[in-house]
Amino acid sequence: MSHENNIVKKPWGYEYLMYENEDVALWFLYIKKGEKTSTHCHPNKTTGLTLLDGDAEVSFLSDVNKLSSLNKIMIRKGLFHSTQAVSEHGAYVLEIETPVDKHDLVRFKDSYGREGKPYEDATFEYPKENDCVWIEEPQPDTGNVYNVGNAILTVVNIKDSNYFHTLEDHQNVMFLKGGLIAEYGINVAGPGDIVAASVLKELTTVFEDIKENTIIMLMSKND
Repeated sequence: MSHENNIVKKPWGYEYLMYENEDVALWFLYIKKGEKTSTHCHPNKTTGLTLLDGDAEVSFLSDVNKLSSLNKIMIRKGLFHSTQAVSEHGAYVLEIETPVDKHDLVRFKDSYGREGKPYEDATFEYPKENDCVWIEEPQPDTGNVYNVGNAILTVVNIKDSNYFHTLEDHQNVMFLKGGLIAEYGINVAGPGDIVAASVLKELTTVFEDIKENTIIMLMSKND
């Protein structure tokens, strides 16, 4: 099922697809104040969450992580987790998944009676609205800019690892395509990874090569 043209209605809010290629899918989630996703896991994919606006708590079976604007967290395969909005206006969350499979989902606990049930079918979908963002891939050495919630998303097609040294250390870099590679072709940071610029700067002291058509996303506050 293609989700490119529709919003998926959820009991906690809604979500929609913002970008997809052969390696990753990028989703926008709006979670209403006090509401939360099911406690679920993805047996076969890795998930990265970045908070674009508001405050949220990402709960695991044994601990809780509090997130504020532009904080990020990476969630390994098979790890049960739930995200709850705790700010007054809810939370805007950016989710990146790799590999692409929205139905790679196991629900364990749920406030809305969906325990053990699969991902929502087409009856929960309705057409996207005008303010929904769809991310286009930029040409080499160019970028596209999008405003989402209280964040500015800059999508850039880079050809040189020196680009990372132009960034502030605290900036998070989300890889959508390509990646930083070792000289024998193995990814050091690739599709689905969210890595601090400070870490990438350190990595490039050893690993300098970038795959052709490497596309990254940078996130900053819309002050």
